[in-house]
Amino acid sequence: MSHAAGDLLATDIEAYLALHERKSMLRFITCGSVDDGKSTLIGRLLYDSKLVFEDHLAALEADSKTVGTQGGELDFALLVDGLAAEREQGITIDVAYRFFSTETRKFIVADTPGHEQYTRNMVTGASTAELAVILVDARKGVLTQTRRHTFLVSLLGIRQVVVAVNKLDLVDYSAEVFAAIEHDYRAFAEQLAIPSVTCIPISALRGDNITAPSPNMPWYDGPTLIRHLETVDVDDDTQRRPFRLPVQWVNRPDLDFRGFSGQIASGMVRPGDRVRVVPSGRDSTVARIVTADGDLDQAVAGQSVTLTLTDEIDISRGDVIATSAAPPSAADQFEAHVVWMDDHEMLPGRSYLFKIGTRTVPGTIAHPKYKINVNTLEHTAAKTLTLNEIGVCNLSFDVQVAFEPYADNRDLGGFIVIDRLTNATVAAGMIHFALRRADNVHWQAIETGKTVRATLKGQRPCVLWFTGLSGSGKSTIANIVERKLVALGRHTYLLDGDNVRHGLNRDLGFTDADRVENIRRVTEVSALMADAGLIVLVSFISPFRAERAAARQRVGDGEFVEVYVDTPLDVAEQRDPKGLYAKARRGELVNFTGVDSAYETPEHPELHIDTTRRSAEQAADEIIAYLTDAGFTTPA
Repeated sequence: MSHAAGDLLATDIEAYLALHERKSMLRFITCGSVDDGKSTLIGRLLYDSKLVFEDHLAALEADSKTVGTQGGELDFALLVDGLAAEREQGITIDVAYRFFSTETRKFIVADTPGHEQYTRNMVTGASTAELAVILVDARKGVLTQTRRHTFLVSLLGIRQVVVAVNKLDLVDYSAEVFAAIEHDYRAFAEQLAIPSVTCIPISALRGDNITAPSPNMPWYDGPTLIRHLETVDVDDDTQRRPFRLPVQWVNRPDLDFRGFSGQIASGMVRPGDRVRVVPSGRDSTVARIVTADGDLDQAVAGQSVTLTLTDEIDISRGDVIATSAAPPSAADQFEAHVVWMDDHEMLPGRSYLFKIGTRTVPGTIAHPKYKINVNTLEHTAAKTLTLNEIGVCNLSFDVQVAFEPYADNRDLGGFIVIDRLTNATVAAGMIHFALRRADNVHWQAIETGKTVRATLKGQRPCVLWFTGLSGSGKSTIANIVERKLVALGRHTYLLDGDNVRHGLNRDLGFTDADRVENIRRVTEVSALMADAGLIVLVSFISPFRAERAAARQRVGDGEFVEVYVDTPLDVAEQRDPKGLYAKARRGELVNFTGVDSAYETPEHPELHIDTTRRSAEQAADEIIAYLTDAGFTTPA
């Protein structure tokens, strides 16, 4: 904090606040390999900006003597490494955000983790940054993590990169060492077409070239780090782009007011402007721009407003209000970069939730086209992605969404992927473009629907989904149930796991990813059969709750009946009619459910059949009784 600003803070708080309000804001991240000095650099910036309170400074002095790494001298990293685990290990684990300012600019800096294990945290910190400071240890040069973070920075659309070659004091402030590192880094950065790279030699611990030119490096005549951060031109063209407002909330305080609230992602808007709602494509005119402080004559990118329109149009959260002259596109299939951020591998074909803009939609990720070796930028074949891996994949959403390529609009081109059961964020991604094949596929209206087909058969269709361990008796019970239904004059079809693998799914193995695809295909077939008016019996182990939940959603709650055939593992293993458990125990079968692959028991099945207490015939009678009570076995 400057002396003048400090005086204002003490004497005229309103003038101080006005001074800061007029300053521009720069968001940047620090990243690099482990122990390159990121936290020390931020601590030094806070210390030199005089933004460390006296009690924090006293604590820093005390902590530096007890847990510091500088022999009792001030360890500036402790100002940032707030987690106890970080202090014990000497590394940054989480993303730490800090604010500081100078006379000319305000800054929000994210100290992101250096270790590969925490690459996902680095992606989080970089997602809103406009500039990246990548630290390189002068003793080690450009490392694997340096290249990884540079690639991620490029991928996330950060156009300004500062390479801070740190710890020059430990190599005698050598100009030759700095020049060699700069040469190596620029050679790699050229492959990524990063628009602007600035290299600065520093010592974060000693303060060389941080806020003032270093007398130890007379050979360097470039800007100090803080001078560059103050003056770098971060071209924010969001206000010059076409108008986009992702709707966050439909505002209905009373019967006479209906507005659409959100933060303007780009462009500007005025009353009287013609706008289009995407994906519906309906046009209207802006009537008012409403805020808590009154109506506005215009609003620009970054402002949160409520728009009212002159026409009654059906608009929901997740829709985008845009200028009708240049609206965004809408699609449901895309190519995108995916950064996998979960300990469990990506399962192609599994239904995940995708949050793009203000909209959250179900969808799936296909097998990667390739994954990227961030050290060499080589494209390699892959069937899935694991923690911290980056690949290019096709996405399929259940509905169309408004989008723009990430390179043009972060808000409408970036997305996160959410596990539907745990609600954990498992990936982040950047859309390249919509797939052209989506333009060639349209829903064909068919006059004869499910109701007509079911009426002809005199029954209510449903999907009876049997799940349980191998040897639990699913197929035996399902077979008896079908026999009884046919005796009642019902129209049925039985899809059995083994039988389907002889034809439709003969190309699939038993990895988690193949199991997901196995159930996805069967779900689609069973839904089509139910649409034909049949009572469909599905007998599959189907070990994962996520796929059973997706099947329920695809079929519809009212027509999906989950039957958990509950047989303890030791009982199923004793039965072992096909000898599969014995082979799995001998290591002749891998990924066998119950032995070396998990089975996730149903949480709320419609029917829970305990085969240790009921015979197959009794279990079938219980199921028939349930179907009769639900109206599935009586004529429609």
